[in-house]
Amino acid sequence: MNTYDVYFYEAFDEEQKAIRRYLPDNIIAGFSDKTIQECDHLNAPAIIISTRTQTIIPDSWLAEAEAFLTRSTGFDYFQSLKNKAGQSVHLGYLPLYCARAVAEQALLLWMALWRKLPQQAEQFKTFHRDGLTGQESFGKNLLVVGVGNIGHEVVRIGRGLDMIVKGVDIVRKHNDVDYVDFDEALPDADLVVSAMNLTPENTGYFHYERMKKAKPGALFINVARGEQSPPSGLKRLLDENILSGIALDVYPFENELGTALRTNAEVKNDELRIIKTLSKYPNVIFTPHNAFNTAESVERKAKQSVEQVRHFIEKGLFLWNVPDPAECAG
Repeated sequence: MNTYDVYFYEAFDEEQKAIRRYLPDNIIAGFSDKTIQECDHLNAPAIIISTRTQTIIPDSWLAEAEAFLTRSTGFDYFQSLKNKAGQSVHLGYLPLYCARAVAEQALLLWMALWRKLPQQAEQFKTFHRDGLTGQESFGKNLLVVGVGNIGHEVVRIGRGLDMIVKGVDIVRKHNDVDYVDFDEALPDADLVVSAMNLTPENTGYFHYERMKKAKPGALFINVARGEQSPPSGLKRLLDENILSGIALDVYPFENELGTALRTNAEVKNDELRIIKTLSKYPNVIFTPHNAFNTAESVERKAKQSVEQVRHFIEKGLFLWNVPDPAECAG
């Protein structure tokens, strides 16, 4: 029997406080900062289950809850639940809350790499400036892969920095974007930013054989989905001096990685072992799937999450429903 109207998993402290501010008194909500698999919940505790990106939803819960809401713009995992869940279970997501925040994280990451920010901070201890000469963004070639809401913000930021910006997308919906073929544009790109939704077709998109044609010294930034950029290939590209730096906010097998790092458990997956190795490279920056996390976006996320919950309780439907895979195929 469901105890709550909605239960929010993976809700960190700031997010919980923001959601509570928007929740009306007549909606009973529960919260945990853990994933479902880290909790001891054997059954679905609410009619609406809300997660982020690291939870694995038990198959049995698909028959126990009425709706599942991912508090993220990505919805690839929820799409995979559609066949299991059937038409009686509703799946929602949040498409609008964090485009600018994620795009600015991409900017933060590429600027930190080009200006060697981690090394600068380390060498402050001795005030030595040897080996710290960086690069400017002006006039550099930026290739944005996936020009949806987030990718379009990356395009705008790149133009604001006087970069030469190209976009790659199977759906060319922005009239102000200079669209190109990825493989043709890659050899000229100084910087590649991935901002595309994950699909079966683009899983492993940035594999070694494709990326080895990159311009020597290029940077690669992924703020989209980790499954698009296999760590083993990225390590090889760095070791062979094809890429000069990488920065990731997303990872393959992220639920396993996040749980292992939080609990100090052994990482058994080979690709995740490579992630741990890469984390020690001076030209690598990893962040904990945190690109969305600004005060402004957390506020929008909380408000829109509650809007989704209220709409479902009142109407039996979400405002923003996870699209069918066919709708995302272009």
